Amino acid sequence: MVNIQLELQPQTEKCLRKVLALYYNQEMFAQNIIAYQIAELKRALFNIRLDLQQFEQKYQLTTEEFYQQFQTGSIEDTEDVITWAGIYEMFQKNTRNLQELQ
Repeated sequence: MVNIQLELQPQTEKCLRKVLALYYNQEMFAQNIIAYQIAELKRALFNIRLDLQQFEQKYQLTTEEFYQQFQTGSIEDTEDVITWAGIYEMFQKNTRNLQELQ
């Protein structure tokens, strides 16, 4: 068993204690939090993929090919390029976070 300590504002702690009191099984509560986070990451990844597909269609380039060119500096830093790179980095981060939770 692990004892987790959180640094919370008093009002947040009060509300969390009330929520925990509603759960007979605190393990189930923790599992539900993890499941919720996994669902949120999957939802975010789905939406990010849609954004990446728009750039891929617009520029007729896969995101991986684009990002490789971006990292080497062989592509001009336009607003679309910066946005595309940022979205792809968010995709990579969310993918890593999801893998760690599953």
